[in-house]
Amino acid sequence: MALATLGAFFIGEYPEGVAVMLFYSVGELFQDAAVNRAKGNIRALLDIRPDRATVFREGMYRVVSPESVSVRERIRVKAGEKVPLDGRMLSPVSSFNTAALTGESVPATIREGERVLAGMVNLDRVIEVEVEKEYADSSLARILEMVQQATTRKAKTELLIARFAKVYTPLVFLLAVAITVLPGFFVHDYQFETWFYRALVFLVISCPCALVISVPLSYFGGIGAASRNGILFKGAGFLDRMGLVNTVVMDKTGTLTKGVFKVQRVVAAGPDEREFLRKVVALEGYSNHPVAKAIVAYGLEERGVLPVVEEVREIAGYGITGLIEGSRVVAGNDRLLLKEGISYDPRIDAMAETVVLVAVNGMYEGYIVIADELKEDAARAVRNLRKQGVEEIVMLSGGRSALVEKVAATLRLDSALGDLLPEDKVRYIEELKSDPRRMTAFVGDWINDAPVLAMSDVGIVMGGVGADAAIEVADVVIQTDQPSRIATAMQIARSTKRIVMQNIVLALGIKIVILLLGALGYVTMWAAVFADVGVALIAILNAVRILKKRFK
Repeated sequence: MALATLGAFFIGEYPEGVAVMLFYSVGELFQDAAVNRAKGNIRALLDIRPDRATVFREGMYRVVSPESVSVRERIRVKAGEKVPLDGRMLSPVSSFNTAALTGESVPATIREGERVLAGMVNLDRVIEVEVEKEYADSSLARILEMVQQATTRKAKTELLIARFAKVYTPLVFLLAVAITVLPGFFVHDYQFETWFYRALVFLVISCPCALVISVPLSYFGGIGAASRNGILFKGAGFLDRMGLVNTVVMDKTGTLTKGVFKVQRVVAAGPDEREFLRKVVALEGYSNHPVAKAIVAYGLEERGVLPVVEEVREIAGYGITGLIEGSRVVAGNDRLLLKEGISYDPRIDAMAETVVLVAVNGMYEGYIVIADELKEDAARAVRNLRKQGVEEIVMLSGGRSALVEKVAATLRLDSALGDLLPEDKVRYIEELKSDPRRMTAFVGDWINDAPVLAMSDVGIVMGGVGADAAIEVADVVIQTDQPSRIATAMQIARSTKRIVMQNIVLALGIKIVILLLGALGYVTMWAAVFADVGVALIAILNAVRILKKRFK
């Protein structure tokens, strides 16, 4: 553009030289406005960071920076204030606006003992929270880091356009020189000013800003639209992949079910059920698994003084073992007891519910029946995935096969496998990936899902309840814990890809036509400027329209 302006002045076409500068500047203003609009969602997310916390210290409440608050300190949050740090609710109950984190407009009710996350807005009354994570490790800080990193991770199309621009610019300059010089060898009435003017028009038209700006802006808009819907893509490349997914594999607990277990009954083989439960609760207190937490919560009233547990060992996919009062206690699934060579009542294998088997010193001592329930939108999630063209939906679980098959039949899944270890899930995904026609997404939520999340084409984690390790290795985070948002993520990914392709076809198609006409002398510099700025503006407006689009 600068060379075209100077060239126009050189041959005395001052109005057209001014027009190039004027319209290019106007186009830049519109482009900046469009970019700022696309960054609005990200900026709004950054603006929700709390800048102060009211902490209880030395017998009084003090207002300090959230970064200075330590784990286990107690903070107070007034009605209308943002929660500054992740913690555990100490007050009886309150309602919270969680839209900034999850995109969900309906207020959430959180009760005593439940988790409160930084960025939530307290709606009801003054509450107290015990801090569980430092500010840098809070859910809000992690989300902000993910979104900011996502905007720097380029999709293949973006990288291709960037490489294209590096080759395209010097090539265009060479062609402009050729348009100016070569006709002198073939045209009998050659006039330098005429062909030099055509070369300047060619330069104006060839400016690649429509592509270079609109393609990254399209991906930026897609990431912003997803974050507004409670979905975090860790990079533009995962938007591309998500749009191609045709096979979805899901974990059961915490993904399709609530992962909030409740003890249904306790069956002790011996006469002392209280002592049986006391040992199990003491052992399960060393595990963070949802089943273990359910047992501990159930035994809260009945357990009495808990015994000391030593040599605790948690075995992923099996259960937990430990030494209690000189006795070796084992609590886990049927695989764990079989691995230990311990026999148990064979009728338990026919139960559909989740069962925790317990043995002491190699002798079967009883079992605890645990129940979970499907998430409200689990069936809708499956229907929506079908509508998005997903060909196969599979459920993999470490839970009992009878229960897994029952859930799969209720949701009408294509297939389901139970009694799986983490390595079994990895082998299953490897088999799926061996088929080049498949683009496989795995959806999980817990730490034992981390290996399979890392190796799948797209790893999706339920971020609200998901373990930190699973969130770190996943490519997409569903902040709302709603499986129905997986289909929403596909919608956003496919809309983004359509917009990217529309902009590429539009920009290249119009420019090729105008370039040919300009080289042949049928287009003036005025028309070239209008064509360049017009195409750029159309492409940019097309890129940002995804921010206004509503996704179901």
